Amino acid sequence: MEYKWLLFCPQLPAIPSSPRVTIWRRMHSEGSVGLDNGLWLLPYTESAVKFIQEMKMYVANQGGTSKTFLSNGFDDETEAGILERFHQARAEEYAELKEQIIVFLADINKETRLQNFSFAEFEENEQDLEKLESWFNKIRQRDFIGGDQAIEAGEWLEKCREALQQFSTEVFTHENPNPTGKVNK
Repeated sequence: MEYKWLLFCPQLPAIPSSPRVTIWRRMHSEGSVGLDNGLWLLPYTESAVKFIQEMKMYVANQGGTSKTFLSNGFDDETEAGILERFHQARAEEYAELKEQIIVFLADINKETRLQNFSFAEFEENEQDLEKLESWFNKIRQRDFIGGDQAIEAGEWLEKCREALQQFSTEVFTHENPNPTGKVNK
């Protein structure tokens, strides 16, 4: 499959450095990969065009200039190299997510082992799971290639949901030891 690419080249004054850091953060959060000498690359989509227009305005407001090009890979080798850079960037993100998922599952196992079945602990774990799911969704939005990494991350998140569901059952049982409402004598 041949892709079209947006090439974004911002030029900012050397001082202050914070606008360059902002560009770097925003380009990464959008899923762009950096090429040599300050070039950024995104797959050509309507949302990417809108994003680059926002970045062009940001650069201009910071006293800089920018150039944007619509391109495609010159040959199969170039295209494969570009796709590999995107694949590697997402692989690193999925690996970081998986590390945090493992921490989440270890925390649930620890609380279960210690029988710390409080509603407060459940809420904390529920919030942690929501953060993991949000992070996963952000990565998937940037992951236009897809593949085994996305599938595996989804499967790990499902393990988290199952663990939290089991934990919530224990919390409910411990918080409501007499769910029938009958008075024990």
